[in-house]
Amino acid sequence: MKNIFYALLCMAFSVIIGAAVFEHIAVWPQMYAAPPQSLTMIQGEYGLNGGKFWMIIHPIVLSLFIIVTILTWRTERRRNVWIPFAVYLSIMVVTTIYFVPELIAIGSTPFNETIDASLQRRGSTWINLSLLRLFILIVTGVYLYLGLARASVKVSSISQASPAY
Repeated sequence: MKNIFYALLCMAFSVIIGAAVFEHIAVWPQMYAAPPQSLTMIQGEYGLNGGKFWMIIHPIVLSLFIIVTILTWRTERRRNVWIPFAVYLSIMVVTTIYFVPELIAIGSTPFNETIDASLQRRGSTWINLSLLRLFILIVTGVYLYLGLARASVKVSSISQASPAY
């Protein structure tokens, strides 16, 4: 059971990484290319709404992290779960404080055919910081995956006695 939940956590975490890579290749460069005109791709009734995806995947990953943390509490794998969990929570806090509000602020700029250089700079800063966030997620994901190779045996709290001579 531990292995199944751990594998599900790794898969869900990989979905987050894959979606972030997709957005960095297909969405953000286009969106921030010539704002505010290029922002129309996320505006209006038929604009791209990635928020729906993120609102579904994050609670799933969070729930799986909690379950796997409980299941690995006294095993060799605990560090491979706790550290990524802490990093993930930190990234979620930063995302809530900076990335989402800045994305909403930039994305809600009214249409104009004249390129706004300040919006381009803000968008460029947002992309660069988001790439750093993605890099941290990838490294964290690798560390999480390494836990799958560790034994799922309990760690003994009692030190083994030295052999009798």
